[in-house]
Amino acid sequence: MSYTTLVEPAQLAQHLGDPDWVIVDCRFDLAKPEAGRALHRAGHIPGARYAHLNEDLSAPITPRTGRHPLPSPEKFARRLGAWGIGAHTQVVAYDDAGGAIAARLWWMLQWVSHDAVAVLNGGLSAWLAGGFPLTSAEPRVTPATFVPRVRNEQAITVDPLVPALADRSIVLVDARSADRFAGQNEVIDPIPGHVPGARNHPFMSSLDSERRFLPAEVLRECWSRTLAGAPAEQVVTMCGSGVTACHALLALRLAGFDGARLYPGSWSEWIRDRSRPIATGSESD
Repeated sequence: MSYTTLVEPAQLAQHLGDPDWVIVDCRFDLAKPEAGRALHRAGHIPGARYAHLNEDLSAPITPRTGRHPLPSPEKFARRLGAWGIGAHTQVVAYDDAGGAIAARLWWMLQWVSHDAVAVLNGGLSAWLAGGFPLTSAEPRVTPATFVPRVRNEQAITVDPLVPALADRSIVLVDARSADRFAGQNEVIDPIPGHVPGARNHPFMSSLDSERRFLPAEVLRECWSRTLAGAPAEQVVTMCGSGVTACHALLALRLAGFDGARLYPGSWSEWIRDRSRPIATGSESD
């Protein structure tokens, strides 16, 4: 049996030391890029490798990209191999932010055709609440060979996105908080606002007070309101830089809406071209 969406702490605990399972610590702080690595060194789930959002799950920023452009499939595959991830590995990603960063690795693995990947539901806090251990010891890793097979249909770039928005053949859903979507309290990107016509569905709304994903039936009800009858195949998710938009895709999958795509560049790429339109306020304004 493989896990393709979520795994619970007790399920993961049963596989500590399993050579066919690889755990990846994705903790990251946008304001303090080295904080996650420091936390990992201080204590992590036994066997976990560390994935740095900027270094391992993104390519270098260019004048045309957003803040977290996707790395090349080949570079990503080399990193996966260095972590010991091969074709038959069950991967579990976790963080301390409700899966906000771990879901990026979840989506990227599926992007290169590796479906046996799940996010630890509730993250590190749920692991600790279950009474499970941490360690500061780094695992001994046996490198593997990972051959990427890119599923290009899972993402959309900005060039086809623009005409698709114009002819309304897609439904663009922005996973940022409501205030950032409205152009208020923007502290990350230099220009506030959102893509005209986008709908807002903050990624945090898919989590409960303990940062665990809501039950599937609740997620389906919430997402049904946002999609308003649109089929999942027409949905494209975005956020500030293509990270929490992956969390939205995981929530959609859990809700039974499969087939949505990611706009990896997201808002931070959209605003690179000043000729692209910008809206502020709520989507109903």
